[in-house]
Amino acid sequence: MAAKIHATAIIEPGAQLGAGVEVGAYAYVGGAVTLGEGTRLHHHASVEGNTVLGRSCEIFPYACIGGKTQDLKFKGGNPGLRIGDRNVFREYVTVHCATNDGDVTRVGSDNVLLATCHIAHDCVLGSHIIMSNGAVLAGHVHVSDHVVIGGYGGVHQFCRLGAYSMLSATAKLVQDLPPFFIADGTPAEVRAINKVGLERHGFSADQIDRVKQLHRVLYRDGLNRTQALEKIGAHAEAGSAEFKLVLEFARGSERGLAPGSR
Repeated sequence: MAAKIHATAIIEPGAQLGAGVEVGAYAYVGGAVTLGEGTRLHHHASVEGNTVLGRSCEIFPYACIGGKTQDLKFKGGNPGLRIGDRNVFREYVTVHCATNDGDVTRVGSDNVLLATCHIAHDCVLGSHIIMSNGAVLAGHVHVSDHVVIGGYGGVHQFCRLGAYSMLSATAKLVQDLPPFFIADGTPAEVRAINKVGLERHGFSADQIDRVKQLHRVLYRDGLNRTQALEKIGAHAEAGSAEFKLVLEFARGSERGLAPGSR
């Protein structure tokens, strides 16, 4: 099926549009952009820069995808943005290209970013992520699969959010949020396990119990971080997927793990 382009849309020479792409009124597509099959730009949406979108993405009015990094260290070149399939970018969302020549910001597939969200330069997002209205990621943030970020939640640069974690609305995360946990507050502290989220994703009672044990060791047993990780590594459940994921995440942390609530 041929692309459907409104008469008022601007498609710069060099842009590559897959089959069935729709570009609405007054929308803009830059010359270095590739839009995958079935992707739709609503009216006044913009995709620019060295940007590749996958199949069946949807970009709502006034969103700007692929804009130049806001990093003051930008020295030119051709950094980019790579986005997977079936992503939804609601009104006024901004997603920026990387800072250094040859680097890219990355977004996986099946993510939903609600109105006015921002993904800064050099972020790496997995898949099945939900960012509620006004949530913002600073540069170099890594977000794993199945993460939820509440409205107006903010994440400091270089922080990481582990799989199935949740950052509450208006919270400010300044350290890494381990998998499976909920963090809230300013600065954000780990308050509980993401029990409802885990149940919605089909985690069994045994899996959720293992997550509870991890939370207890990390945040309730009065251990320092080194002691807690040693205890997790020596635990009878250390071979389980949940224990391995948390242990790997914690060992890879450079900013340190978010503290528990006092």
